[in-house]
Amino acid sequence: MILPGFGNEAQAKLLAARVCIVGMGGLGCPILQYLVAAGVGHIGMVDADAVSVSNLNRQLLFNDADIGKLKVEIAAAAMRKQNSAVQITTHPFALVKENALSIIEQYDLVIDATDNFNTKYLINDVCVLLNKPWIYGAVSRYEGQLSVFNYLEQSNKNESVAINYRDLFPVSPLPNEIASCEETGVIGVLPGIIGTMQAAEAIKMITGLGKILYGKLYTYHFLQATFFEINILKPANALVIDAPFFEQTNYSHDCSTDDAEDLDEADIDEINVDQFIQMQQDPDFFIVDVRERHEYPPIDFADMQIPMSELAGKIHQIPPKSICFICHQGIRSVYAAKQIKMSRNLQVYSLKGGLIAYFK
Repeated sequence: MILPGFGNEAQAKLLAARVCIVGMGGLGCPILQYLVAAGVGHIGMVDADAVSVSNLNRQLLFNDADIGKLKVEIAAAAMRKQNSAVQITTHPFALVKENALSIIEQYDLVIDATDNFNTKYLINDVCVLLNKPWIYGAVSRYEGQLSVFNYLEQSNKNESVAINYRDLFPVSPLPNEIASCEETGVIGVLPGIIGTMQAAEAIKMITGLGKILYGKLYTYHFLQATFFEINILKPANALVIDAPFFEQTNYSHDCSTDDAEDLDEADIDEINVDQFIQMQQDPDFFIVDVRERHEYPPIDFADMQIPMSELAGKIHQIPPKSICFICHQGIRSVYAAKQIKMSRNLQVYSLKGGLIAYFK
């Protein structure tokens, strides 16, 4: 309260604020702890999960004695001891299409601390419908991301519609396109870093202090101790998120195709980096980069770039050659190879480990 520009007024704004945290895992724990300590007046937590032993390296609110107990109940009890002036509401179930509107409408601000794309798109679409700002966070392996969406108050005065998550990622990933933290792992300290930054954005947003991370995607690399930002612009052909769109959208799974089971059975070959380099000498070897257009680093050895979000409509553009798909981690490329194998029956490959392995 003695900070210049903060004082009683900012503290009173925190006390009056109502914040909903969706997900009480590695991101949710530090978000909750710092907002409670800061004196945010009313905090809601949405999570259906129980504590498991694999959580303990990064979810520091929990310990061995909590295994098997609901995360929101353990977290609420701990936070009431930390700051009894804060009202804690627990929602011990998953955020789904049937309850999302009724839950989120109770709060001023939503913080995404989830680990699945279904819920991120659900949060986004509901916040657009209800005109609520939300703070996005994501972690995987050694990398974390952060942004603020649907925050029109401090956006460009000429902007009539706020930037939302679908302006950056228009559609949900396809089956097997992106692995979860359970499959790839995550360094324990990373969710703490990103979650604390999400809490910082929330405090700035509530109090009106500083510059909000709106219209930018912040990416942090743990191993290199580096970060970079990219600007997010509203595309000319942005999806219109309205009540009919919400009603017609399936948020219960990531699959945007009915052929997911068939795709799982499609037989493709994964090649390692040495094989990939050798096969590049063949003039009939055609390389397709399925990363999204904003992804880093740029490469000059791919013959074509077709982002996964556009692949279904552009399969016919791929020539009848031996095709090798590449992506960042070698996950989306497997799915792309299976998809073209089913539709065109070409000889297809996927670069195992993706560009991470290639540049290692």
